[in-house]
Amino acid sequence: MRTDTLTRITVLSLLTVISLTAKVLGQSAIRPAHVGIVYPLSTNGTQAAEYTNRFSLHAIAGVSGGETGAAISGISNIIKGSANGAALAGFSNHIGLLQNGAAISGFMNSVKQTSKGVMVTGFINLGGEMHRGYQVAGFANFARKSDGASGQISGFMNHTDSASVAVTGFINSHRSAKVQIGGFLNLAKDANIQVAGFMNVAKKVKGVQVAGLLNIADSSDYSIALINIVKHGEKQISLSIDETSNTILAFKSGGRVLYGILGVGYNFRNDSATRYVFQGGIGAHLYVNSHFRINMEVTNTTNTDFHKLVYNKSTFGVYPAYRFGNNIEVFAGPTFNDIRTKDGVGEDMAPYYIWSKRRNDKFNGIYVGGVAGVQVRL
Repeated sequence: MRTDTLTRITVLSLLTVISLTAKVLGQSAIRPAHVGIVYPLSTNGTQAAEYTNRFSLHAIAGVSGGETGAAISGISNIIKGSANGAALAGFSNHIGLLQNGAAISGFMNSVKQTSKGVMVTGFINLGGEMHRGYQVAGFANFARKSDGASGQISGFMNHTDSASVAVTGFINSHRSAKVQIGGFLNLAKDANIQVAGFMNVAKKVKGVQVAGLLNIADSSDYSIALINIVKHGEKQISLSIDETSNTILAFKSGGRVLYGILGVGYNFRNDSATRYVFQGGIGAHLYVNSHFRINMEVTNTTNTDFHKLVYNKSTFGVYPAYRFGNNIEVFAGPTFNDIRTKDGVGEDMAPYYIWSKRRNDKFNGIYVGGVAGVQVRL
């Protein structure tokens, strides 16, 4: 008879003896240990789902009524009741009532009712109600409800009704969230802070919205993106000219304080290399009274002929503005400018430089200029 066959027979015999011994010694609902290969080949046998264990160890998969310590399986832990401890599995953990501790697996954690601990998995976490816990997944986290103090971290998607901190590589979706950080998109009804690579959508934002392109909200005083569609905010069309003859038509949109700037224009000088103008930036309103305020703006302006993007100007401007009636506002003020160009393109556009540096074909200069314009509230 082969050695491996003898080994299997010996292991199975030992498990049978241990199981029979446990039954003889007593029918207590709590067992100190549960050891096995796969259900029902274990020390608790076919009655494994009726017992709560202080420690469980299974080569493939284990079944139990509950766990109060550590449950370790090569593939899966199936816990019908509560897990008050650590559930460690190579593939998945399945918990019926309460998970209070750590559930760590290679692929999936599933809790049907309540989770009060940390769920960590390589792919997906599925939870019922989260209380004072965190979900961490390589792909996605889902929970039916949350107490608002729990958090979610994933590679692709987070979703529950409320979260304290939600961080993901692609999309966050919550009814309410204190902090949402998404690689692409954040969705919420109420939020304190939203940071997204592309777009944020919310109804009420108490703090800051930061997006690579677009913010949408009913109310948000501090929206930072090129385009901000805020229902109770401000949207304007602006026409301005600066000391270099850049004439720019811009869309300015945002909340009561911060706003985004996205503009296109034309340079009326004779140099064709700097003819077309593109501008982006952010601004802030400082209110003095109902008709007078100061607008501070940080912008980056590029002049190009569509063959080479060689002339770039970074600008900080302070523009006192006066509003006539409800919709028309005129503004003018000084600017502090830092230009970077090469091959001599646009060097003579500035009236003078208070500092400059040239290295090979590249030029960097700083000067003080000015902007004047008019804008109409939409």
